[in-house]
Amino acid sequence: LPELHQRHEQRHGWRSLPQRPWWPWLTRGAAAAFFVLVAGLLFRQARTVDWPAVLQALRALPPRTLAVAGALALASHCLYGTFDLVARHCCGHRLRRSTTLGIAMTSYAFTLNLGSLVGGVDAGTIGQVVGTSVLTNWVGYLLLAAVLPWLWAPPPLAGWSAPAWQWRLGGALLGCIPLAYGVLCALRAGRALTLRGHAFALPRWPVALWQMAASAGNWMLMGAALWATLQAQVSYPAALATVLLGAVAGLVLRVPAGLGVLEAVGVALLTSPSLGQDRVLAALLAYRALYYFVPLVLASLALGAAELRWRHGEAASAKN
Repeated sequence: LPELHQRHEQRHGWRSLPQRPWWPWLTRGAAAAFFVLVAGLLFRQARTVDWPAVLQALRALPPRTLAVAGALALASHCLYGTFDLVARHCCGHRLRRSTTLGIAMTSYAFTLNLGSLVGGVDAGTIGQVVGTSVLTNWVGYLLLAAVLPWLWAPPPLAGWSAPAWQWRLGGALLGCIPLAYGVLCALRAGRALTLRGHAFALPRWPVALWQMAASAGNWMLMGAALWATLQAQVSYPAALATVLLGAVAGLVLRVPAGLGVLEAVGVALLTSPSLGQDRVLAALLAYRALYYFVPLVLASLALGAAELRWRHGEAASAKN
């Protein structure tokens, strides 16, 4: 009995760590130290780049290439906006479809670059919408992660490589998650799932299939936009793998907009004797400008116009 009591106290002690007054400072300090380490590594790598050659390669990109990549990026942003239409279906809020799509596309551009959100409904509904959109985004990602190892194998990095069967096994395990989600939606038939007193809205299985298809299509459009800036000098699966791995690396490292992370992943995966580092980096920078920065500028203008329209309406109402 004393031993059981001691073990219980130890478990209770570990569980109480997040409630200790020093815990937030410890986690913030660890996160800051990790961020500084990553920033230092990226800065060190940036010093080895021949930036004049990168700038020359960037200027040499044909306007037609940039136009195609920009159109693919726009199509991806539009398709991502439909994720919130799924959330609208699940949550039942009454914003118009066009308004929902506009808010979603504007919010996506801000979230990509700044991590901020643009609302339009109450805070509780926003949480449900964001949760549904995040779920939609990753179910398609996991499906592609299951298929990609059969189409592409990563080059050896720092002398390290893994057999193809290990990549395929890992992909198969990841692919089980969206399949399980689809089965769960089919079994629940539109009924919410309750866990620990919290209800999670689930769509019916046709909507779940749409989530997977739309999400996978969005990631594929992102890969196609990068492939276009690379002018098809690498295989499409390699460009798609760069986008997928870069997204996870940016998520893990918590670098704002994944700045420098995607470029580091792309240089490591795509550089070859026939395609130099300067041309790879130029294509990645063009992709970042077209997929991240240009939509952010357009979203800022759209948000400013919406704010002016709202204030004009409020002033007109006050006069009446």
